[in-house]
Amino acid sequence: MTLPTEKRSLLTIIAEAAVEETLLQEVERLGVKGYTVWDARGRGSRGMRDGSLEHTTNVRIEMICARAQAEAVLGYLQARYYADYAMIGFLQDVEVLRAGKF
Repeated sequence: MTLPTEKRSLLTIIAEAAVEETLLQEVERLGVKGYTVWDARGRGSRGMRDGSLEHTTNVRIEMICARAQAEAVLGYLQARYYADYAMIGFLQDVEVLRAGKF
């Protein structure tokens, strides 16, 4: 059985929790229909982000959308936030069912 999938992009952003609400508002303004958010911990270029203190808490935000939209969101976030906040973003190709939801 072949499933009727369509290609989309999974955009993952890991960022300081302090900017979560602003990021979600901007992602929605840029036309993303939905996202998933959860707490994230780890070590990177800005040191340990373990959530033990308010300023060391991260969130992971994932959204599925068309590649052009994912690139636009990622480019916007890079230009607006990367210089001042601990934040990374990456894209992956995915195949989805019910493509109209994305």
